Amino acid sequence: MLIPEAVRDEFFATERQTREAALKSAPWIRTVPLHNPENITTHAEIDLGEAAVFVLAEEREARLVILDDRDARRYAERIGVPFTGTVGLLLEAKERGFIDAVTPLLDVLLENGVRLSPSLISDALQQAGEMP
Repeated sequence: MLIPEAVRDEFFATERQTREAALKSAPWIRTVPLHNPENITTHAEIDLGEAAVFVLAEEREARLVILDDRDARRYAERIGVPFTGTVGLLLEAKERGFIDAVTPLLDVLLENGVRLSPSLISDALQQAGEMP
């Protein structure tokens, strides 16, 4: 998974030391520079990090982008960029056998301040076959 530097910088904005360690322990995530950072201005209606994601996706001809921000997801729909979110990744990981259950990972996300709507959690648990 590739992330632009702007996303890494946003990620490091709080709890930098903890988050640097988390990123280092995830070798499947690589931070890469944009070849044409000036293209960020073509996505001016969304936040810098998300705009950088779209530029990186264009540069690398990405098949899918990962977005959790509601405005960025709406923007992706409008411009026709395929996307998923963190919960979608967890569901895919379970379906492919990389994880046994999504419930404990959703709990960790919630415990760490990630905002997930009750309906999203319910839908995810139902899709995963983990409804209580």
